[in-house]
Amino acid sequence: MLDERGIAQRGLLVRHLVMPHGIAGTGKVLQFLADEISANTYLNLMDQYQPCYRADEFPQLDRPITREQHREALAIAAAHGLTRLDRRMRYDAAPRGTG
Repeated sequence: MLDERGIAQRGLLVRHLVMPHGIAGTGKVLQFLADEISANTYLNLMDQYQPCYRADEFPQLDRPITREQHREALAIAAAHGLTRLDRRMRYDAAPRGTG
């Protein structure tokens, strides 16, 4: 439930960090949310992953996600009937990755 300023007063918000190469299990997570919690779950599919510290030691973690990977996560959410999505994305600020 939101107040007159649009600030949540109660309810569930799930934040899922989309990772390169699908290593966060986005498909399984979104299927679980839709099937076991509710297709009305408010969902933030985060595109903020940035490699740091020792990420260069793990090739699958050594780059940010691409625009296409974030679009794929959004498509997976839609395929599972998850429609209450936070649409704020970082791509407006600066180009990242490829795709």
